This record gives sequence, C-alpha cells and structure tokens, in this order.
Amino acid sequence: MKYSSLFLLGLLSLPSHAAELNSRDMEALLVKSLNSVGNNRLDVALDEVDTLLKTYPNFKLAQMLKGDLLMARAKPLNDFGNDPDAPTDKMNDLRDEARARLQRVQQQTNITSPKFIWQLNPEQKHAIVVDTSKSTLYLYENVNGEARYVENFYISVGKKGSDKNSEGDQKTPLGVYFVNAHLTKSQLTDFYGSDAYPINYPNEWDNRQGRNGHGIWLHGTPSDTYSRPPLASNGCVVLSNNDLSQLGKVVQVGSTPVIITNHMDWIDDDDKADHKALLDEIEKWRSDWASLNTDSYLTHYASDFSTGNTGLNAWSAQKRLVNSGKSWIKLGLSDVSIFPYPSQPNLVVVNFEQDYASNNLVNRMKKRQYWIKRDNRWQIVYEGAAS
Repeated sequence: MKYSSLFLLGLLSLPSHAAELNSRDMEALLVKSLNSVGNNRLDVALDEVDTLLKTYPNFKLAQMLKGDLLMARAKPLNDFGNDPDAPTDKMNDLRDEARARLQRVQQQTNITSPKFIWQLNPEQKHAIVVDTSKSTLYLYENVNGEARYVENFYISVGKKGSDKNSEGDQKTPLGVYFVNAHLTKSQLTDFYGSDAYPINYPNEWDNRQGRNGHGIWLHGTPSDTYSRPPLASNGCVVLSNNDLSQLGKVVQVGSTPVIITNHMDWIDDDDKADHKALLDEIEKWRSDWASLNTDSYLTHYASDFSTGNTGLNAWSAQKRLVNSGKSWIKLGLSDVSIFPYPSQPNLVVVNFEQDYASNNLVNRMKKRQYWIKRDNRWQIVYEGAAS
C-alpha cells in the first residue's frame, strides 16, 4: 500500500493514551498511522487508527483511513481513500482535510508574536488569529500587553475561500473583528455544534468598502462528524466541538479580538518602529485636542476621513464650533489596543477608553479609530464609538 510522500512527513511522537486529544494530537496520530502504512506495518497502523476512532467514532477522516487499511488486506492500494462506492466529492473533501491537517503537523515550529497584534489592553486576556490559508486558528494570551502563543487548532472556512465581499458569496471575511455574543447549544440547531461565537462582521471598515452580509460566527460541528473539510462553511470559522470547548474557556464576549488573515506573518523590527511612531502620533492627537489647538488637532485627520455619513469638512466644522465653547479640556486615554489590518497595508485599528472633561461636559466612552500611514505619517480615516 503506497501513499504520496506528503502524507508521510512531519512525524510527531504521542502519548499512548488518546483521551481528550486536541487537533494537534489527532493530526500527529494520523501521521503516525500513515508512517506505519509506509513501513508496511498495516496491523500497527490499524491499531493506531482504532485508537482514534475509539475516542472519536465520528472522525470521518480516520474512518476513511481504516477503510483503506481493511481493503489493503485484499489488494494493493495506490491512493488515499479508495472506496469505489464512495461519492467522489466526499472523498476529495477528506483528502483535502488530510492534506491540511498533515501540513499543519509540518508547520508547528517558529510560532512567535503575530504581525497583527501590536498591543492588547489589560481587559483582553486572549486574542485569536485565524489563517485561512493554513486552516489554522492561533490562540494567544496577553502578557503585559504583548501576545504570547498558547495553542492552535484546525479549522474550516468558507467554501469559496476568504475575502468576503457580499451576502451569500460563501467566503470568510478578512479583517479585525471582536466576539460580540455567545450562543449555547440550546440556542442552536445541531448544524452549528456545541456553541457559537458571533463576530462583528461587517465592521466599520467593511461598511466603508461596501462589503455586506451577516452571521459570521466561530462555531462547532454537527454531532455526526468530528470535523469538516478545510473549505466547507458558508463563511464562518468552524472548529471541532472539542476544540471549540477548549477555546470557549477563554473567549470574552465584547473584548476578545478575532483577526482573520489569509497569510500569517510574524512581528519584526519594522512593525515595532511603526508601533512606536503610531503611539507618538496618538499622544500628539490627544495633546492637541486637550490644548484646544483645533488647527493642529484637525491635521491628524486624513482628507478621506469619515464617520458614518460625515466627511472631513463637516467633521472639522463641527469640531471648531464645539471647541469655540470650551475654556478648558482634560483628556485621558487608557486601555489602548492596536491591531494592524491584515487585508489593508498600513492600516491599524486602535481601541481605547476615552475620559473627557471640559468646562461644560464630562464623558467617558469606548472609542475606535482606524489610522492609516501615508507618506510616512499616521492619520485617522475613521473614528467612532466602539460597539
């Protein structure tokens, strides 16, 4: 029995006990079984697959491998998934899942701080980065504002891939989002699995770009299957119920960021320099506003700035009118978080708590800004309340 070399690389050792296996353990045990096949140790491979199926009998990829192994007792097999009676599309889906999972096993090194998390606020205990091209969700924890890697999980995304643009296009959006609800099993049909965590797609930038659609969630799988192929959803990010349960222990509704990219990258010195320059510019914006230097304050806004239907000219006129009635302003910023936008170069999302006081108004609010770097200068292209 022969399999492509793709299925025989990246081997990991495993504990013998298979209970409570997570994605990486499942994948590693699959690779171990395939290696046994490559060494013509079919009985050993079958035992290893049975270990998986005893723990998760609805793991269809393991079921297919077991079928191959049983058929190999009668005749040589030259490919992965050789049941002549099985639907071709189902077999192709399982082959795609096998490739995605085994590539994940090979790519478990050098996971560091992601390019898409510059700063977490103290309230954000964890952050999520999804790489649609690698069928992988990365979980990070907040260590003094910086992202430290914890774990990663196999995921499925939209049938048509990523970069969602419109309702019904069966694509997963790319951008910076936040978990805004938690739906439990009692609130869901079986299709969505054990839990669901809706995110705020479309966000402010999506609306500005004319993107639409709704109902993008992190959710689980139906009870009759352990996992789904890499491209299987209508746009949601789908995990196994076991992995989602583990992830759900740290998800915070209203604060956990979910950054979705189609190419995972890692932070470098240029990112650190841009981060510092942006922090300096945010402080200048705060200082100019607080000092009632309205002309300087408005230079921090880009020519294509907008908030809702209000553009820069109307915004500037409003700010000049408001500031003309102020004799003093005190402005404090706290709980700042900063996320570079994965699908738009030199764009970052900044969230903070704004503590505003003046001679005739006291206000505290959560605010969100989108800053863009042009001609080596950071300016604001959107500002509004953070939902």
